[in-house]
Amino acid sequence: QVQLVESGGGLVQPGGSLRLSCAASGSIASIYGMGWYRQAPRKQRDLVATITNGGSTNYADSVKGRFTISRDNAKNTVYLQMNSLKPEDTAVYSCNGDISSYVGSYFLTRNYWGQGTQVTVSS
Repeated sequence: QVQLVESGGGLVQPGGSLRLSCAASGSIASIYGMGWYRQAPRKQRDLVATITNGGSTNYADSVKGRFTISRDNAKNTVYLQMNSLKPEDTAVYSCNGDISSYVGSYFLTRNYWGQGTQVTVSS
């Protein structure tokens, strides 16, 4: 069983910074692409940033130049550094990943979601 657990959310003033973490745990064999998504109240869930297992990154236009996604493969953790935060960044942020895990003598590769962490940008 694989779990993704996010941390680091909270309340921050406009212009401030937060760093989100997403740690994967369980019988992990390999972690492939990882990403952060966000969902504001009454809106659809949107892609924020993704990172491949080789370190290539992709960002939504709305966060380019302000957010940075990174990963520590030794710790099975992906991060999202968020700078110059705006009220419109307020949302529940969730991490997502394609992970291969051990199941008996087999490998199972599937997509996993974390439970989400609230980020509120307000004065």
